[in-house]
Amino acid sequence: MDMGNSSLVTEFFLVGLTKYSEIQLPLFFLFLGIYIVTVAGNLGLVTLIGLNSHLHTPMYYFLFNLSFIDLCYSSVITPKLLVNFVSKLNTISYAGCMTQLFFYCFFVSAECYVLTVMAYDRYVAICKPLLYTVTMSPQVCSLLAVIVYVGAFIGAWAHTGCMLRLTFCDANTINHYMCDILPLLELSCTNTHINELVVLIVVGFDVGVPSLTIIISYSFILTSVLRMHSTEGRSKAFSTCSSHIIVVSVFFGSGAFMYLHPSSVLSMDQGKVSTVFYTIVVPMLNPLIYSFRNKEVKVALKESLNRKTFS
Repeated sequence: MDMGNSSLVTEFFLVGLTKYSEIQLPLFFLFLGIYIVTVAGNLGLVTLIGLNSHLHTPMYYFLFNLSFIDLCYSSVITPKLLVNFVSKLNTISYAGCMTQLFFYCFFVSAECYVLTVMAYDRYVAICKPLLYTVTMSPQVCSLLAVIVYVGAFIGAWAHTGCMLRLTFCDANTINHYMCDILPLLELSCTNTHINELVVLIVVGFDVGVPSLTIIISYSFILTSVLRMHSTEGRSKAFSTCSSHIIVVSVFFGSGAFMYLHPSSVLSMDQGKVSTVFYTIVVPMLNPLIYSFRNKEVKVALKESLNRKTFS
C-alpha cells in the first residue's frame, strides 16, 4: 500500500471514546474484559472446529471463518482503544492510521459477506435438505469463502485508496477512538465529494445486497418452516435462525446507522457509540450466540475436555 501521498500530516491525535477523564479507567477494565472474552470465545471456537472432525460441515466451516474474522477485526481496533484509555497522548502515525483503516474496512466487509453466506447455507439446509450435500459441497464452500475475502479486499482498497489521495493540512485531531472513514474526511483540506460517493456506493452495496439476500433467504425459510408438521423441526429451525437474525440485526443496523446518514444528521459522538456495537460488542456476542447455545458445540467441547483430562 503506497503511503506516499501529498499529506502534510505525519501523525494523528485520537480523541478517544470519551473526553471525561473520571470514567477512563472503568472503561479500560470494561473493554479489557470484553476483549478477553472476545479473544477466548473466538479463538476457542476456531480451535474447537478445527480439532473436531464431526464439526467439519458447511455451517461450521462458515462459523469458523466468522470467528476468525471477529478475532482479527476486534484485534485491529480494541488494543489501540485500551491504550487510549490509559495514555495521556493518544497518537497514531499516518501510515498506521491508513493501515488500521484498511484492515478495519476489510474485516467489517468480510463479516457482512460471511453473514450473508451463512443465511444462504441455512436456506439450503432448511428449504432444500435433499440437495444440501451437493449444493454446499466443499468446493462450493471454498469458492464462497474466496468470494467473501476478495469482495472484502476490493471494498477496503476502494475506501483506503480514496483516502490516500486526500491531503491533510493542519487539522490532525480525529474525533474518534480509531481511524474511521467519516472522522478522517472531516479533517481533509481537499475536496471529499469522491470519497463520500465511494462511501455511499460501497457501504450501500455491503449493507444493501447482503440485507436483501438475507431477507429473501429468510422469506423462503419462514415459508418452509410454517409448512413443517413436526413441532420439533419447527423449534430447531427457529432456534438456528433466531441466533443469526439477532447478530445480523445488531451488526447491519449499527453499520447502516453510522454510514448511511448525511454527516449533518448524525453527530460524531453518536457515531462512536454505534461503532462500538459492531467493532467491539458484536465480535464478543457471536461465539456466545452461535456456538455455546449450540448442542453440537457443547458436545464437542465436552469431548475435547475429556480427552485432555484423560490424556
